[in-house]
Amino acid sequence: MKIALLGYGKMGKIIEQIALQRQHQIVLKIDKDNLHEATPENLKQADVAIEFSTPSSVLGNIDRCFEAGVPIVIGTTGWYEQLNDIKDKCLAGNHALLYGSNYSVGVNIFFHVNRMLAKVMNNYPYYDVQVEEIHHTQKLDAPSGTAITIAEGILDGLDGKQKWKNIVVSDNAEPAEDVVAANELLIESLRIENVPGTHTVVYDSEIDTIEFKHTAHNRNGFALGAVLAAEWLKDKKGFFPVTDMFTFNA
Repeated sequence: MKIALLGYGKMGKIIEQIALQRQHQIVLKIDKDNLHEATPENLKQADVAIEFSTPSSVLGNIDRCFEAGVPIVIGTTGWYEQLNDIKDKCLAGNHALLYGSNYSVGVNIFFHVNRMLAKVMNNYPYYDVQVEEIHHTQKLDAPSGTAITIAEGILDGLDGKQKWKNIVVSDNAEPAEDVVAANELLIESLRIENVPGTHTVVYDSEIDTIEFKHTAHNRNGFALGAVLAAEWLKDKKGFFPVTDMFTFNA
């Protein structure tokens, strides 16, 4: 399979390594130094594009892939306010797009079990719940897209929580209990050096605490998932969330 990499930072380089290990070919690599090469003509060399750039670049990359007729896997977040418009454009043009906040197989198992757990915990309203996410200090946005997906899964299952609210934990942050309403789901964000990503769901009561956690040891799981997504999307048409890749029997 011939792959175009739109975004060639740390993630892009790991995706390249894994793609080559899986006997794929990288035919185009785009970063900030050669943006002019991200043309529909160049993209036509590829069977599929993997997009890990920036929120300011992703919409243009989508349009160019649509123009080239190349399926695109998108790992960039921060553009979902345009999701419905992009979906309409994708389906109207008979294109192929797959998007998600996290392509790791382990994280997607976590997403699935998290949704199941929230439905169970809805029967026990004396437990309060919050989400904690920790990432490396180079990740300046908060909360993470993964944490938002986790929070949305909880909100779907719990009657007592209506929306999520993010607090970046720092030395001068206000105590969370003073700024989060009872019907709000707290997402606490911490930034610590050299942490690829840790996400924890905490259900707490006066009696006990239940913790459900995913810890990434490195970026390889995210990169492998992106390559698996490209393999899955090739030769398909449609607009897909990453969850469509996975089949869970439970």
